[in-house]
Amino acid sequence: MTKQEKAAQILSDPRNQQEEIKALQDTIYVIGGKWKLPIINSLCNGNRRFRDIERSIPGITTRMLSRELKEMEANQLLKRTVTPNSPVLVEYTVTDYCQSFGDIILEMIKWGKKHREKIRTV
Repeated sequence: MTKQEKAAQILSDPRNQQEEIKALQDTIYVIGGKWKLPIINSLCNGNRRFRDIERSIPGITTRMLSRELKEMEANQLLKRTVTPNSPVLVEYTVTDYCQSFGDIILEMIKWGKKHREKIRTV
């Protein structure tokens, strides 16, 4: 599928700029910020427990991770499962809804690598 065909499938005809901006703002609200995409990436790489996620993301604080996980759960990007063993086991997993970001995340990683290379050569 060409970019034009993909755009025609997604965008309305005639174009509705307000609708497009609102859709972009909704996306940025849900996955925006410094930590959400790294958290999704960590979960997709197999980290399920709080400490494992925390250790896999340099610079994130315990408080920030806790806040972001709660917000992501509210937006149905991840599922929190509590197993009442002794000690209690809490695990986080991405939802199918979150996995729908997979192609977007891969494209962002690809673009980020190209960008980093571009600014190194300047």
